[in-house]
Amino acid sequence: MSRSFIDLADAGTAGLTLMLDEAIARKQARKGLPKGRIDADAPLAGQTLAMIFEKNSTRTRVSFDMAIRQLGGTTIVMDSGGMQLGRGETIADTARVLSRYVDAIMIRTDDHQKALDLARYADVPVINGLTDQSHPCQIMADMQTVIEHRGSLAGSRWAWFGDGNNVLHSIVEAGSLLGFPVGIACPEGYEPDPAVIAAARERGGDIRLSRDAVDIASGADVIVTDTWISMGQAHAEEKLKAMMPYQVDEALMARAAPEAMFLHCLPAHRGEEVVDAVIDGPQSLIWDEAENRLHAQKAVLLWCLGKIG
Repeated sequence: MSRSFIDLADAGTAGLTLMLDEAIARKQARKGLPKGRIDADAPLAGQTLAMIFEKNSTRTRVSFDMAIRQLGGTTIVMDSGGMQLGRGETIADTARVLSRYVDAIMIRTDDHQKALDLARYADVPVINGLTDQSHPCQIMADMQTVIEHRGSLAGSRWAWFGDGNNVLHSIVEAGSLLGFPVGIACPEGYEPDPAVIAAARERGGDIRLSRDAVDIASGADVIVTDTWISMGQAHAEEKLKAMMPYQVDEALMARAAPEAMFLHCLPAHRGEEVVDAVIDGPQSLIWDEAENRLHAQKAVLLWCLGKIG
């Protein structure tokens, strides 16, 4: 059985829990091994992942490449300038052709509908490496990081500061599926998609929006932010000015729970959404978070290709 992973809800609570357990177990089993060594069971031996990059990346590219290599498989990397998709071939045709060559497809693109269409027409699993709407693989790594350091997601309060973007959408979705509350502090005009909030609340999610950053930070266990100016966006002075009250600094962290963790999916714009003292401070887990992209995506690949669950 194969399955696509476009949004977290595709896996549901049981699937997400299974993948998080698998990611943590596989990470533990690899301790001390060279990065390039294949896992002892090589569960994806002989399988190939096609990776489509319409939007550049460091972490997504390297972590997916190493993930399938450690599972025994291999990758083909394509960007929009090197394939017919960038010159007008339809998503449906691209999906049908790639399905004849590879065992799974990962796409990183601005257009969420493109990922949905690719999954609709492909005969192999499609994984969302990032779209303008969601970033499920990043949040799998974030949740793995919290579990490793806290023991469980249960009872954790997450707090988001700044832009209501794709990363936040997946946190909101995760909170509603795995039962942790999410507080959001953002300026007027930069709120998350109301449809994402409504869907989460319909699932029973505890989602709170506020203009007051201190209120949202108070007692939170996980403090999260992201760059205010995403790749391809203009360095808008007006947006930066609106976001400044939501900068994660030492004073804001002091409002959080004493053992609160700081997460950021990187790359960071230091001095904008976060100050050096926080991102380099003792509560920051950004390097574990970045490493866990590799382990979480191994679990996603195994779930999509029917090796677990």
